[in-house]
Amino acid sequence: MPTFAITLKKQLKAARQQAIEVFQADGKPEHLLIQLRRNVDAALTEAWNNFQMPDGNALVAVGGYGRGELFPHSDVDVLILLEHAPDAALQAKLEKLVQVFWDMGLEIGHSIRTVDECMSESAADITVQTSLLEARLITGSRSLFKDLQERYHAALDPLAFFQAKTLEMRQRHVKFEDTPYSLEPNCKESPGGLRDLQVILWVAQAAGLGDSWSKLAQHGMLTNTEARQLRQKERAFKDIRIRLHIYTDRREDRLVFDIQTPIAETFGFKTTDTRRASEYLMQRYYWAAKAVTQLNTILLQNIEAHLFPQQTVPKPINERFNDINGFIDIAQEDTFESTPSAMLEVFLLMCQHSELKNMTARSMRALWHARFKIDNAFRRNPDNHKLFMQILQSKRGVIHALRRMNAMSILGRYLPNFRHIVGQMQHDLFHVYTVDQHILMVVRNVRRFTMSEHAHEYPFCSQLMANFAQSWILYVAALFHDIAKGRGGDHSKLGMADARQFCVQHGMSEENTELVVFLVEHHLSMSHVAQKQDLSDPDVIMQFAQSVKDERHLTALYLLTVADIRGTSPKVWNAWKGKLLEDLYRMTLRVLGGEAPSADRELKNTQQEAIKTLRLYGLPADAHEQFWRQLDVAYFLRSDASDIAWQTRCFYDKIDSDIPLVRCRLAPIGEGVQVAVYTKDRPDLFARICSYFDAKNFSILDAKIHTTQKNYALDAFLISAPIFAKNYRDIINLIEHELGELLQSDSPLPSPSKARLSRLSRTFPINPSVDLRPDDRGQYYLLSISANDRAGLLYSISNVLAKYKINLHTAKVMTLGERVEDVFLIDGAALNKPRNQIMLETELLKTLRI
Repeated sequence: MPTFAITLKKQLKAARQQAIEVFQADGKPEHLLIQLRRNVDAALTEAWNNFQMPDGNALVAVGGYGRGELFPHSDVDVLILLEHAPDAALQAKLEKLVQVFWDMGLEIGHSIRTVDECMSESAADITVQTSLLEARLITGSRSLFKDLQERYHAALDPLAFFQAKTLEMRQRHVKFEDTPYSLEPNCKESPGGLRDLQVILWVAQAAGLGDSWSKLAQHGMLTNTEARQLRQKERAFKDIRIRLHIYTDRREDRLVFDIQTPIAETFGFKTTDTRRASEYLMQRYYWAAKAVTQLNTILLQNIEAHLFPQQTVPKPINERFNDINGFIDIAQEDTFESTPSAMLEVFLLMCQHSELKNMTARSMRALWHARFKIDNAFRRNPDNHKLFMQILQSKRGVIHALRRMNAMSILGRYLPNFRHIVGQMQHDLFHVYTVDQHILMVVRNVRRFTMSEHAHEYPFCSQLMANFAQSWILYVAALFHDIAKGRGGDHSKLGMADARQFCVQHGMSEENTELVVFLVEHHLSMSHVAQKQDLSDPDVIMQFAQSVKDERHLTALYLLTVADIRGTSPKVWNAWKGKLLEDLYRMTLRVLGGEAPSADRELKNTQQEAIKTLRLYGLPADAHEQFWRQLDVAYFLRSDASDIAWQTRCFYDKIDSDIPLVRCRLAPIGEGVQVAVYTKDRPDLFARICSYFDAKNFSILDAKIHTTQKNYALDAFLISAPIFAKNYRDIINLIEHELGELLQSDSPLPSPSKARLSRLSRTFPINPSVDLRPDDRGQYYLLSISANDRAGLLYSISNVLAKYKINLHTAKVMTLGERVEDVFLIDGAALNKPRNQIMLETELLKTLRI
């Protein structure tokens, strides 16, 4: 490495550190970005001069560096612009020059081209074309650089450039799920981030409208207020990106969970009793991203209109609005100012007129600036109540209207409590959306139950919704079910008051008001009963039926519950949970219809259904009798008829088998594999089976444990893994063979795997809890466990139970994203002594914390 390169590297490092210290003192991101660029400019110029490059060539900054900004760990993109194609000597010198750039400690992105090559590459590649748009001479031949600029701008087609960059932006938005509300957003690339602002300036510059927000305002593309807002948002995003680079000491543009809190603390945010410091930062980020997204839409429409001028004749919709090429436009500049109710009417009209695709930029801008007219008087106005209810009751476009209203900050202005949860994060490890986006996702899910084109997704829900009068009532309940998140206390209880006030204010009947309030209060209860309680217990069904009161409440709660779970995360919903909810619905419906819950009736119905299925297998009519005599009533009440028939078919003629039997099949509902084990019982059997699943990284979704009168275990598991979908036949054969062999072994149980928690779980750890208490009848104990999920967790728990010789009867395994809530029905001699119970709970807690 040349001596001068070492010297320059030291100088750059010292200058960079000094610039960062100044930034940390004054907090001005623009000063840091300019100073870092100047430092690098000076170092590159000195290196260029040191190599005595020919006078006819030039060193040019391109990309973000060409724009005149340099983040602490950004690439330094340069173009070595040559007058002629290099000969061998110059090529060797250029290679050494680039190596020196790297030796100076710079992350160099370089290209070596003549002007002709630049033009050729620019015509073929929009990325090259974009980087040259912001080219800036560092040192070398000014005339050569001027020649490049003149030829580049002469060849630039503003229309084609606009189309290419907007298409590129849409593709990028799709990559980031089309939302600025990702819980771990990329402040540069995510929708509403820095890149969106850069796209606007690129297409504006290509169109000859200037390269700054103030110049865009001068050309009438945006107002001075909007220009000031965009400068503020741009500055905020740059500030965040700088702090990310400094804190991580690398090029990091993602606000990942691990670093949100320390970054928030650098801004002065503090953790309070109700909210983390990171939540304050992220809510500010989402508000800024939402504003950028909205203003970008306005600007792109204006620039497009400038580039594609069209002669249009407005088609009147009413005295306040016109249709212009499928976009709704205000008839007068002051439409929203003079008639504030038009701020709701515009969304209703888009619901009523399918030909309207969106609002014009003029309408959006006017609406954006008039939103402050939504005050207490506006909210109390009966005409506005009527308009809002008409939106909810529209036959089409409801969710689009609500999403647009949220994007334009109209929804939060009209429902002040909704505004508080816009951009609010949820650190419960299974919600992947901010609270406002989750609420709108739940409304969308409920809405889809009403649409025939989505009936194939959840046929039973669609069937119920088809017979449910006034489906819009469920939209109201969905809007309010989580509206009190983040206030402290039980959000279900707090949300009831908001929901009741809305219903009364908007003239809903007493009956409908009561239903909405009930749904908000109990929106978590159905999933709790279905996933944590024993549905074979008649008392459980009777108590749940008493809480829902009638079929209308039950159906509404079921539909909202399915929509709610589906709206938390794509990973949380599965067919098994869906079946539990549907089973609870059907059993409760029978009770509400006057049929008292009866274990005898359930037993008889289940057995008859299983016998019908067995006949389809071609077994003798009495094949099941001897096998069933070994099973208790609980087995039949806790198992589906199809599972009973399958297990009977597998084991009816092997009642006294001396070797463990393992049989598998694809789960009849959803993805996964059912595993049935029939073998002589032993104290560590459940733990031994779990050890096998742990070793294979299979997730256990459900477990049912039964002991026959001959002391045989008949255990059933529902397991899942990503590899099942493509290789299920091989997997089934493998499980039957390997697990069968393992159960014949008396070897000591292996130690549970020391699986690490996921990054998300490490950032937001759950304080594990263990609750052991007798059941209502005093016959068994209920063991409830809550903890961060990790591979092998169930095996770790079963290992402790085996150590204390605890008998496991059922296991309810519920995974909610990164959190597990498991409930076990157990008994054993060790539980008869309080001291042993404390020791068991203590050891379980220790295991959960590992």
